[in-house]
Amino acid sequence: MALTAQTENASTAADQAEWWRGAVIYQIYPRSFFDSNGDGIGDLPGITAKLDYVASLGVDAIWLSPFFTSPMRDFGYDVSDYRDVDPIFGTLADFDELMARAHALGLKVLIDQVYAHTSDEHAWFKAGRESRNGEMADWYVWADAKPDGSPPNNWQSVFSGPAWTWDARRGQYYMHNFLPEQPQLNVHNPDVQEAILDTVRFWFDRGVDGMRLDAVNFMMHDPALTDNPPVPAGQGKRTRPFDFQHHYYNQSHAAIPDFLARIRSLTNEYEGRFLVAEVGGERAQDEMKLYTQPPSHLHSAYGFLYLYADAMSEDLVREAVAMWPDDAVTGWPSWTFSNHDAPRAVSRWAEEAMRKPFSDLALLLLVAMRGNVILYQGEELGLPQAQVPFDRLQDPEAIANWPQTLGRDGARTPLPWVEASEHAGFSSAEPWLPVDERHQALAVDAQEARADSTLHHARRLVRLREAWPVLRSGDMRVIDNGSDAVLAFERGEGAEALLCVFNLTDRVRNWVLPEGWIVIESVNGPVAEGVLPAYAGLMARRA
Repeated sequence: MALTAQTENASTAADQAEWWRGAVIYQIYPRSFFDSNGDGIGDLPGITAKLDYVASLGVDAIWLSPFFTSPMRDFGYDVSDYRDVDPIFGTLADFDELMARAHALGLKVLIDQVYAHTSDEHAWFKAGRESRNGEMADWYVWADAKPDGSPPNNWQSVFSGPAWTWDARRGQYYMHNFLPEQPQLNVHNPDVQEAILDTVRFWFDRGVDGMRLDAVNFMMHDPALTDNPPVPAGQGKRTRPFDFQHHYYNQSHAAIPDFLARIRSLTNEYEGRFLVAEVGGERAQDEMKLYTQPPSHLHSAYGFLYLYADAMSEDLVREAVAMWPDDAVTGWPSWTFSNHDAPRAVSRWAEEAMRKPFSDLALLLLVAMRGNVILYQGEELGLPQAQVPFDRLQDPEAIANWPQTLGRDGARTPLPWVEASEHAGFSSAEPWLPVDERHQALAVDAQEARADSTLHHARRLVRLREAWPVLRSGDMRVIDNGSDAVLAFERGEGAEALLCVFNLTDRVRNWVLPEGWIVIESVNGPVAEGVLPAYAGLMARRA
């Protein structure tokens, strides 16, 4: 009996340590979640006030986009103090209160950390730009001009123009992969690495349960400053100078995994902590595997396979499954269909007239995936991409590339809470981004009142992963069913397996439930007479 108890205790401890494996994580964009003080900007007390709602979704954790001190040139992804809260969001005490309330509700708390760059108002950069010989002179990427005064090489920034800005105080250029106000940290520098590790330690000591590491493959550059080769004409869409190059040297340095292993080693000192990386770009598939090699690197990573896809398809899912085989040498994936950096999936993948059925289908598909599920705020409401007029745009990328790109503002507008209220109950003041009229009718209170709403579907579907453990940790195999319009895959093995089937089109498709299976969940109509209705989806268990 004692041996059995010890075994059960060990199993429980292991489950707690790996709470994240197969978890559903709800991403909160603080500026747009809920405004508690009437200034038109969401804040930490506003999040705390609405955590009961988040917990009601059945999710395991929340991920908070940056709330740190920042001049907000890139809305918090330009950090000027890693260890404090920007006054527009509140205080460290407000964060502690948020975290205590989340933990009381059984929610883990993840925070965003941006270690590729800082704000140009960070104390480190201010010190470094004063002198080439100072203590922090090599904390950022500085380089001399070419003899003709032009930038050191041909690297281009993500948002627009060269990845170099001249600084007269040092008489050198500094590098920035994004905005000029986001100078590139020199993470090759051991002192910078120690400062980053100290920041990781600061937040883990404060009790956070994990971190999402932003733009991880941008953390280190080629010190030789080798020119990037051009992308041949006709390959890919070009809306920015950045799109004209292969990004072999301004990012993705071979030393990045070694530093990530140092972060993981520190993280292992804290029980049950979790690290997930954002990895984008043309080599993201290989880099995600490299950065999550078990057991010494990050726990998980996600990329932009679904976030930038113009359509959902069986081929896309097959590609995802092939990327992350269930073996001892490959890490653990995380998946998201929408987030703060990409247009909402329902607007990319379905016509407006089919928004509701497609939203319900997409939620079922997302929770059926092998890996962690990241649910972006408003996805549980089926919000479409908001329409933001040019004169209300805030996103520097959208403004620079308008109208060629949709930008990010349409995915960042305020969450609608109350249908019959100005600004949808988000704030008593004019919000920092306008509320789309279509979102007003999709407000939380309106959907709470409708039994067939996307919100009620979301609650039921998220809890499937708790009711069926195979959805959290089981294998995933796409089934060749003879139809490119019907996606079918199994999760798990043998008697525990679940069959998941999705009609990815807005037309009825022929399909017959195989013998020996019983439907346990469906959206958009049951299977009848050998057909799947438009955007229908189901899960079935063995009889």
